[in-house]
Amino acid sequence: MDHPILVIAVIAALIYGVVAYIFLPMAWTRRERQPRLARQPMVTQTKQGIPGDAINVGLVGGRDTIIRAMNDAGWYPADPVTLKTSVEIVGSVLLHRAYKHAPVSPLFYGGRVEDLAFEKPSGKSADRRHHVRFWQVLERGEEGREVWLGAVTYDRGVGVSHYTGQVTHHISPDIDAERDALIGDLTAAKVVEAMYQVTGLGPTLNGRNGGGDPYWTDGEIRLARLTPEAKKTDTPPQTLDTPQIVQWKDAVMKQLGQTFGN
Repeated sequence: MDHPILVIAVIAALIYGVVAYIFLPMAWTRRERQPRLARQPMVTQTKQGIPGDAINVGLVGGRDTIIRAMNDAGWYPADPVTLKTSVEIVGSVLLHRAYKHAPVSPLFYGGRVEDLAFEKPSGKSADRRHHVRFWQVLERGEEGREVWLGAVTYDRGVGVSHYTGQVTHHISPDIDAERDALIGDLTAAKVVEAMYQVTGLGPTLNGRNGGGDPYWTDGEIRLARLTPEAKKTDTPPQTLDTPQIVQWKDAVMKQLGQTFGN
């Protein structure tokens, strides 16, 4: 009786050792295509210093290139927050009127408000929309071009913040779906040369944004290297390899998120 128990214990210990000391470290530690991003924070902050949206998307290219590419992909620049635009977005929500350039609330990354913000309408008014904020974080990345990090989410409706009670948008918890959809829009617009992943926040099932809304993510940032000046190309974008262990981790997190993250 003791012998089989001992064998089982040894096998369990070996499995634990392989998983804990080989496979999981491989999933978390890998050679990055933009190694200097490893020193960057991976969560934004609100004006009050509350952790905000997670960084989950990135672009490689100049400012004008990004604006042109996003426009071609069907995303509109967000208007600045002013008294006039604040009244207009309230009117859009209450009267169900279109406002494709509606402002977004400011978020901060590295102490700076977003450099660029875009949105893609979803429905008749500004209460539901896809939106993204971008910050330039590297003037010259590994490819010799500017690197921007962003946070993209889906606003599913207007309500009040769970933290401050202020009127705000509530987001959908599946921020990975928004990340993938944005990269898909840019790819469909034929303005992407290459795509790859870098390590972001890390696997998260119980994240909370600046309004207290829950989110889940596999923790990866998807980067798209844009064509020069966002010129359209019929050449399919190159998809650079992601380590197999990371692909497995992403698949597991997707299943867990869909099961437990909502």
